Amino acid sequence: MAEALAELWHRRIREELGIADDDGPTVKDWFRQGYRGSRYSFGYAACPDLEDQVKLAQLLDLSAIGVEVTEEFMLDPEQSTSAIVIHHPEAKYFNAR
Repeated sequence: MAEALAELWHRRIREELGIADDDGPTVKDWFRQGYRGSRYSFGYAACPDLEDQVKLAQLLDLSAIGVEVTEEFMLDPEQSTSAIVIHHPEAKYFNAR
């Protein structure tokens, strides 16, 4: 559910920036990153180092909203998620073709 909500917010950000009309028309397009920008989350292939959660927590002061990073670099409370969202037209998860 947390990832689905994060994807919904990513869509809403694209709408507010006026670039959501660039999104592909089908769900299949979305799964192939048929939209502008990328949402990078720690622990996934594009940003595998979970330890970077600590840097993000310090930068954004996650404790102000009751979120902490565990010794295993996971966010607590459970189901919390973080991401770096970039909307440059060339931002992709992987550029290999």
